[in-house]
Amino acid sequence: MPDLHALADELLAAALTDPHGRSAQLVVHDGELRQTVLALVAGARLGEHSSPPAASLQALRGHVRVEVGDDVQQEVVAGELWELTHERHSVVALEDSVVLLTTVTGVATRPHG
Repeated sequence: MPDLHALADELLAAALTDPHGRSAQLVVHDGELRQTVLALVAGARLGEHSSPPAASLQALRGHVRVEVGDDVQQEVVAGELWELTHERHSVVALEDSVVLLTTVTGVATRPHG
């Protein structure tokens, strides 16, 4: 298992030299479970995309904002864990940040209501 602190340092250094300001590494791939460490420099954005059936975002460092359309925004700071929406969303780094993205790709979505 990787040292997440050391990996965060490595990925943030790589993100600082990446033209899109980001770097990622898959650290767990076990059946339908995937965990990816993702580094984003301040101002870097993951464009609008859909989540898999189950996903969470834990900020290991920094401060990111998850945006859903024009109305809903959720800020996540280091140490916080947030369940990702099933709606299309984007993620923007408000400062140099490293997050742990956990996804489960093969489960049914929860009924809304």
